[in-house]
Amino acid sequence: MPAPVEATLLAELSGVELSTLGHWRLWGICDPAIQRLFPGEAVVGTAVTVALPLADSVTLHRALDMVRPGDVLVIDRLGDRTHACVGGVVARVARDRDVAAIVVDGPVTDCAELADIGLPIWCRGVSGLTTRRLGLGGRINAPVSIAGTVVEPGHAILCDANGVAVLAPDEVAQQIAQARAYGEREQRILEALERGESFAAALSQAST
Repeated sequence: MPAPVEATLLAELSGVELSTLGHWRLWGICDPAIQRLFPGEAVVGTAVTVALPLADSVTLHRALDMVRPGDVLVIDRLGDRTHACVGGVVARVARDRDVAAIVVDGPVTDCAELADIGLPIWCRGVSGLTTRRLGLGGRINAPVSIAGTVVEPGHAILCDANGVAVLAPDEVAQQIAQARAYGEREQRILEALERGESFAAALSQAST
């Protein structure tokens, strides 16, 4: 299993809005097709990755026996947009193992049950077709792609209402610091606007 991201860094990262990172990052933010299934708070954790082919669920079941509290289970469906690998039973198992969230590049099912379970889930929507135990293979804790964004096991994951961001552990501290600086700059802009400055002037002053 990958080394967990340092808990203090994750706690600080949880206070960063993904949209703030989106002002400068050119990679590491998943396609907006991946959205939270139900409203809720931001979630952070360490990526545990699964590559799951076609309509098969066996590798995901194996991964559920490996996850640790605070992990984010990241599932690459290898292009399958039809079969839901996450439903009520999978979500309940993940919740009971204190998984922080599930991110899946594909649909989920059992929406009413998922709402009751309360596990944070980011996905591509909903499908009535499900995976099954076919034994077609797959991978656990290997690099995967979520809507075109590479996720490696051990990456820090930030999920909120704006989507999903992926950060290498060694860049988390710098990104937090940059987000704080950006927030301070935005505050200076708002203060200048409240003083009656033009938008252009407020932007210029905040940059100095």
